[in-house]
Amino acid sequence: MAGTERGAELVPDRVGRESARREPERPCRVYIHNDAVTPMDFVVHVLVTVFLLPTINAEQIMYAAHLNGRAYVQTLPATEARRRIARARFAASLRTFPLEFSMEAE
Repeated sequence: MAGTERGAELVPDRVGRESARREPERPCRVYIHNDAVTPMDFVVHVLVTVFLLPTINAEQIMYAAHLNGRAYVQTLPATEARRRIARARFAASLRTFPLEFSMEAE
């Protein structure tokens, strides 16, 4: 069979995988901001369920934000930080709380 040979003219060169490699995402610091409406227990709940923090750490972060206006939550890759912030905002919006987060490149 003439068409089954694997000569260079029948099988195209493979594209190098170097072009498919992605640069590692830059890490971003996630912050929570204090507000006068969102209950403290809900803030702790979001930190535990969305950001997967131990309860004791979530409580410390909640109090730090309460006292200082904002508090560092954790450092994550940019895409993951955006995803978790969106989940936290969505959870707060379902309860009509103005809970706010921000992120900064590290």
